[in-house]
Amino acid sequence: MNRRVGRTVLVIVGAIALIVGAVFAGQGANLIPGSSMTGDRMWLYIGLIVAAVGIVLILLGLRRTRSGRNDV
Repeated sequence: MNRRVGRTVLVIVGAIALIVGAVFAGQGANLIPGSSMTGDRMWLYIGLIVAAVGIVLILLGLRRTRSGRNDV
């Protein structure tokens, strides 16, 4: 796997984690109704953690430097 693919995978997985975390946090904070997770603070905290992990993955993917090799 070359570096470009690795960077892309990190950004995509990070974006998915960020979206899922935001939904979990929204349901836990009772902002998104219609689920057994709605209003349960545990899902708010889980969502915040998952979203934070997503942000870290996105930043790692965007900041990953290229080595001296050509990426094609």
